[in-house]
Amino acid sequence: MSVERTFECEAVPTWREQLTVRSFAVSAVLGFFLSFIVMKLNLTTGIIPSLNVSAGLLGFFFVKSWTKILEKSGLLRHPFTRQENTVIQTCVVACYGIAFSGGFGSYILGMSSRIANQQDQGPSTAAINTKEPSLPWLIGFLFTVSFVGLFSVVPLRKIMIIGYKLTYPSGTATAHLINSFHTPHGANLAKKQVVALFKSFIGSFLWAFFQWFYTAGDDCGFANFPTFGLSAYDKRFYFDFSATYVGVGMICPYIINASILLGGIISYGILWPFIETKSGIWYSADLKRSDMRGLQGYKVFISIAIILGDGLFNFLAVAIRTAYDISRRKKQQSDASSLSFDEIRRTKMFLQDQIPTWLSILGYLILAAVSVVVVPHIFPQLRFYHVIVMYLIAPVLAFCNSYGCGLTDWSLASNYGKLGIFVFCAWVGVHHGGIVAGLAACGVMMSIVSTASDLMQDFKTGYLTLSSPRSMFFSQVLGTAMGCVFGPCVFWIFYKAFPLGSKGSEYPAPYAAIYRAIAMIGVQGTSALPANCLILCLFYFLMAVLLDLMKVVADRRKWRIRGFIPNPMAMAIPFYIGSYFAIDMCVGSLILFVWQKMNKRQADAFAPSVASGMICGDGIWALPSAILSLAKVKPPMCMKFFSGADYAKLGG
Repeated sequence: MSVERTFECEAVPTWREQLTVRSFAVSAVLGFFLSFIVMKLNLTTGIIPSLNVSAGLLGFFFVKSWTKILEKSGLLRHPFTRQENTVIQTCVVACYGIAFSGGFGSYILGMSSRIANQQDQGPSTAAINTKEPSLPWLIGFLFTVSFVGLFSVVPLRKIMIIGYKLTYPSGTATAHLINSFHTPHGANLAKKQVVALFKSFIGSFLWAFFQWFYTAGDDCGFANFPTFGLSAYDKRFYFDFSATYVGVGMICPYIINASILLGGIISYGILWPFIETKSGIWYSADLKRSDMRGLQGYKVFISIAIILGDGLFNFLAVAIRTAYDISRRKKQQSDASSLSFDEIRRTKMFLQDQIPTWLSILGYLILAAVSVVVVPHIFPQLRFYHVIVMYLIAPVLAFCNSYGCGLTDWSLASNYGKLGIFVFCAWVGVHHGGIVAGLAACGVMMSIVSTASDLMQDFKTGYLTLSSPRSMFFSQVLGTAMGCVFGPCVFWIFYKAFPLGSKGSEYPAPYAAIYRAIAMIGVQGTSALPANCLILCLFYFLMAVLLDLMKVVADRRKWRIRGFIPNPMAMAIPFYIGSYFAIDMCVGSLILFVWQKMNKRQADAFAPSVASGMICGDGIWALPSAILSLAKVKPPMCMKFFSGADYAKLGG
């Protein structure tokens, strides 16, 4: 069926008409609250599900409701179009995307003395190798580096979208969603989905509020309920009643949730108990639990080995696939006569409002020049020539990431960031602040390649909804600007209200310790590893590569086991923080599985909305919870669990 014939009788608004005050007002509200949710996920496990559906659905609901009120009162001047809906979705995703790509839970927090003092020794804890988060420099740094990626790939939009016809699966799915909203049947379904979202939102929020009353002390409340007994609780196996991760489990594929659980079983069930038996042999028995020379070092570095193995394999796989795809496309000749009505109309609209190439090049050069001055001022450990090198190689990396994302829907921004850590840590050296230099370089590289692929995804969405490239670009710029303010402000609330990254904190920020440990390896080499850790790291590195290789071969040959091969990246997270959240996510998978067995059509239509509501409700509670914490308001009760022997010692 032709999608565009459905909308053929509707006039396409100009790019200026697509950019409305109401769309940006709704985008600001949604962007702010979704930034809270992403920040909470970023500071707990680092697993961020796609919230594009929520952004598009809520944007549709709010503006559609507003226009209906105006229409009934006779004051409606501009109808709500799918192009305006696309602008809202683009702006919101760009805004809350900064809460993740801004590195608040990884390289930013990894620079702090709070993380450094937990795991470092020697010169790596010196003042030159730490930098405390501060609201002014966070906002200034993000404004300096977050827009560069937008200009780096603008000249390639025609080649990527029309020439190579890259799919950009997330962008395509978002476009189909928005197109369906603006048909009569789609609008009716969207209303029902919004109702389901708000019901689960309210239930999740109230449940989080109820749990707060029982958290007056350390390890108190439902989040520390020893579901499978105290022994399993000590091994980080328990259900913590988090609506957020039940919702995340409903969105994530089954294999991701199973991989996380498997990683927890291997690490906390087998590997760590075995290494603990080597206390006094492999490492000193007198070390603190947080000392990187002891068990903590094995947890961090083996997690890194799995992440690097998975990242390196995917990097090479995407690079090879990209090179092959480009060479194959050069040999093919396009046949204009085979284009469908939809493709002809979309191509015509996509080529109407062009963004001048000279403007994108000039914008890139100006922003690069600003960064050469500002970034070394914020991070004296970096020199101007370091920043120049980053901006010389950034366009190539941005192209590679954008192209690979178009093929696989997999952004490798974090892998480019880790590469930057190794290169610049080794270049600067530990005695000249190499750790902070490497983490800052990671931030620059991640921001450029991440925003570049995000913009190309938006161009694909705009292409499929007849939205102007200019409106897409301006909405991305405005959303990024919002994120550069909202992201640091939201992080600052968490930073002041909770002990982020601390042992036992409800916000452990696992990637902060992992990224700093990567920087330690960059400046110290393998000398940073405890005894026999290198052998274990090599084993798990190769295991990650082997699992990825098996997945590729199984997919190519269509083996039945291809859906049961674990994901190494998902396995790595519980190696460091345990698998308590994996139980929640598996519960989410179970709910979805039962729902699909009972009514698959209903589950497919409403499960993403219900899951998004659960994530949003529990996530938004973080705001009043932080305010109460800053105001020194404590919960009235503490619900805690003891063994019978400990209870007897307390006089029970």
